[in-house]
Amino acid sequence: MTKNFKKHLPLKKYGQNFLINKDTIKNIIKIIDPKTTETLVEIGPGLAALTKPMCELLEELIVIEIDQDLLFLLKKRSFYSKLIVFYQNALSFNFLNLFHKKKQLIRIFGNLPYNISTSLIIFLFKQIKVIQDMNFMLQKEVAERLISTPGNKSYGRLSIISQYYCDIKILLNVSPEDFRPIPKVHSVFINLKPHTNSPYFVYNVNILSAITKDAFQNRRKILRHSLKNLFSEKELIKLEINSNLRAENVSVSQYCKLANYLYKKSNNLLKIN
Repeated sequence: MTKNFKKHLPLKKYGQNFLINKDTIKNIIKIIDPKTTETLVEIGPGLAALTKPMCELLEELIVIEIDQDLLFLLKKRSFYSKLIVFYQNALSFNFLNLFHKKKQLIRIFGNLPYNISTSLIIFLFKQIKVIQDMNFMLQKEVAERLISTPGNKSYGRLSIISQYYCDIKILLNVSPEDFRPIPKVHSVFINLKPHTNSPYFVYNVNILSAITKDAFQNRRKILRHSLKNLFSEKELIKLEINSNLRAENVSVSQYCKLANYLYKKSNNLLKIN
């Protein structure tokens, strides 16, 4: 690992921090618990810290890597024959196609670059129907936003959309010293599992996204002001949602209720017209 690290200087534009702690790597593999019958995809194999031990347990592993230099290093590794490699940006990968080809749900894992982690998770939510679970190394601050509950400063749009789609658990705290270069932030390894029996329902998730966008763009304002373009105070009262609350004090269920009301209201207006 050290030898390969010296051969490849981490690129800032890809947010590369390579995992080197062997005990942490073992714990992560144990958490993922891969089976040979499963379709597993690693996003950003890097210097193969997770790739190599995964290949020891699998006959095939799909990897997505954007750094050509890292792919060149991968080609020299003994386990390369077990890899199906996609040289592209994970933010444009079509998991639906892979699902149709493999005819089974996909398990996704990786030590995600900090600069794309949030965008990537939101991108994956759009393909959630073909995903069995996701296991990611993330910046601790991002993970806290994912699991945050109403009343916390870290609670926001990402919390609501993430919890709408998935049950999320922090499984491992990871020290900055476990990486090279050493990042200035702490990391955690998390599991995101799509709901099988979801506690939430919305007719249109785009409406939920639009409402949370309005609410959190004006997070210091109370709801009757931040959402005045979407709901009257009477409508908020009708929905039993306190119009004096601020965005960070409204639960995921309440946002779903607002989204469904707006959906029905829009449909009724269309019928009248």
